[in-house]
Amino acid sequence: MTATFETQRAALADVVAIPVTPFAEDGSIDPVTYRALLRRLLDGGVTTLTPNGNTGEFYALTPQERRLVTELTMEEAGGRSVVLVGVGHDVPTAVDSARHARDLGAQMVMVHQPVHPYVSQSGWVDYHRAIAGAVPELGVVPYIRNAQLTGARLAELADTCPNVIGVKYAVPDAAKFAAFSRDAGQERFVWVAGLAEPYAPSYFSAGATGFTSGLVNVAPSVSLNMLEALRSGDYPTAMKVWEQIRRFEELRAANGSANNVTVVKEALSSLGLCRREVRPPSRPLPESERAEVAAIAAGWSI
Repeated sequence: MTATFETQRAALADVVAIPVTPFAEDGSIDPVTYRALLRRLLDGGVTTLTPNGNTGEFYALTPQERRLVTELTMEEAGGRSVVLVGVGHDVPTAVDSARHARDLGAQMVMVHQPVHPYVSQSGWVDYHRAIAGAVPELGVVPYIRNAQLTGARLAELADTCPNVIGVKYAVPDAAKFAAFSRDAGQERFVWVAGLAEPYAPSYFSAGATGFTSGLVNVAPSVSLNMLEALRSGDYPTAMKVWEQIRRFEELRAANGSANNVTVVKEALSSLGLCRREVRPPSRPLPESERAEVAAIAAGWSI
């Protein structure tokens, strides 16, 4: 373990919360509501936050809005949470975002999967090397959704960028994850199950020690209960939580995850915590489907 990054590594081996980005009636970011949602997460026991993640509608935010979200998160988190800031797009934009996060006091950045129709494996390494090399003081966490990428490529990246300390692995294949992590170096990185609670039990069995969550916005205790069970190796209890959140996550995953963020915001709206609006290409949940989400949220111990 690299001593410099012990705090960051510990923060990844946890529930890595991806906050939603609430919008005001005029469509702009609502800073007051965003701060309140962050406080709710922190008060609920969450200690790792990822502003500008996919549940935060990263790709629907302008560069100025992404900076604002980072600034609000750093101000609200204070010393209560480690902050893992999402960065991405072209290399200069990602580097600028990472340096902005560093200057505000963030300890890590998560590099979103490159959005490009032609991604070579060596190009993937080059992309992440350019970003990680620009902020050697920060822990860097690649967000891997590319099933073609090999573990050897991640090891190659870390050979030249020792600040690449963790991986958010989001390929929906537990066997592939097990092989990838071992090819890259099981003990070399902190492995985060990047497909949240539905995949956490199977990925933990193969070596993950943390998982991301959008559901945690709605019910922090539910996510933390699953983490506690997985940490202790109590898979029967973890699967009881899995059953508890199963329908909610099925609604999020339906139709290619079209309503992934929508369902979370609908649940928060049903609790009176934020508006339901999302930005295109997402869309609000139809009236006919809202009652089921509200019923699930109301049934959790919140």
